[in-house]
Amino acid sequence: MAFANTKGRYASFGIVTSLPPELIDVFWEILDNNLKGVFTLDRVLTFQLLNNHGQLSFKYYDSKHSQTVIVFDYATKYDPFYPEIVQIVDNNGRETIVLPHELDTNL
Repeated sequence: MAFANTKGRYASFGIVTSLPPELIDVFWEILDNNLKGVFTLDRVLTFQLLNNHGQLSFKYYDSKHSQTVIVFDYATKYDPFYPEIVQIVDNNGRETIVLPHELDTNL
């Protein structure tokens, strides 16, 4: 099962240069507190960053297992320069937040 045996957590160069550290941490919080142990998770999780009346929302969607869509609203100002799509990849316990174009499609 994906995301069950964390050995390390990382953020890609594209993520580190496009999101502030506190928002990178939000992805790990969502994964740990809202997704793990609640849903069957695929090896690649997909999030969309949304402008919710000037505030930032994280939209998680799983079309592979359950057609689940969850939107997490945060009291953080939305920035139009944030990436629209962000993914978290589990590669045998090495969990990495990446931009879609950085994803190794051979996983």
